[in-house]
Amino acid sequence: MCAAPKSRLGRGLGGLIAAASPAKPASTPAAADTKAAASAAAPSAPTVTGAPGFAEIAVNLIAPSPYQARKEISPEHLTELAESIRSEGLLQPIVVRKVADKYELIAGERRWRAFQLLKIKTIPVRLVQASNASSAALGLIENLQREGLNPLEEAYGYASLIRDFDLTQEAASERVGKGRATVANALRLLSLDAELQGYVAKGTLSVGHAKVLLGVEDAAQRAVIARRVIEEGLSVRGTEKLVQAKKAGAAAPSVQSPAARKLNPADAAAVAGIEKKLTSHLGARVAVQHTPKKGKIVIAYAGNEDLQRILEKLGIEA
Repeated sequence: MCAAPKSRLGRGLGGLIAAASPAKPASTPAAADTKAAASAAAPSAPTVTGAPGFAEIAVNLIAPSPYQARKEISPEHLTELAESIRSEGLLQPIVVRKVADKYELIAGERRWRAFQLLKIKTIPVRLVQASNASSAALGLIENLQREGLNPLEEAYGYASLIRDFDLTQEAASERVGKGRATVANALRLLSLDAELQGYVAKGTLSVGHAKVLLGVEDAAQRAVIARRVIEEGLSVRGTEKLVQAKKAGAAAPSVQSPAARKLNPADAAAVAGIEKKLTSHLGARVAVQHTPKKGKIVIAYAGNEDLQRILEKLGIEA
């Protein structure tokens, strides 16, 4: 027997769930008898637990939400939750809606998966009527308030609301009870390339770091700076200084010789590839000035500390 439901959700989710219509219980003894007979004939039918809108539903009749923002669920955290439910019971029922002949999760996927792990056949639910958009918003809010999405999952959750339900940023922010600026700033993370998104999702780079890096237009240069930030453990302020120094270096006039500009396309592509590899390896802008007979490699640096770092990369003692 599970413990009585005890809400741990914030006002945003509670308010939205309250706004959704609960499944209507039978209002007459005859209807109640009919429902009881149907339950006996079909074990898959939900069992009403007393309070309007609450029931016990077979775990295998519930499907995950297609709008789930969380991409990964830690096996360790899931095991811990299962052990907590085993010893203390379920303190908060999951929230589902009826879809065809089954039920779809709105909130509580970790609790539902914990019941599967424990091999418990039925789970307490709150059964509500909700549109697709409301279901997606409720699921996102529940994750934001209860389980702490990483910044990329949060951003993809907002993007899904906007894309799938044709909402504006303002409408999406109202749905989830967040400021429009919060939603807009989160969505900016999606303009990062996949490598940097991975760093942010894993917590290797903070959202503050990411915002600074978004000020670097060249994706390859941005990746180089990001790797250096991680390698040296730079703060957000340190990252700002590094970006400013790189921009100052990039603004310097090109020193490419007239002969180098006359390379054929194949040689020019090869030189560009070498420049990219050297830039990535050294964490500094590198220009290769090449002709068939001679050439020059120019390495840009920002101050004495940056020069020292490059020398160490090259294995040279100053």
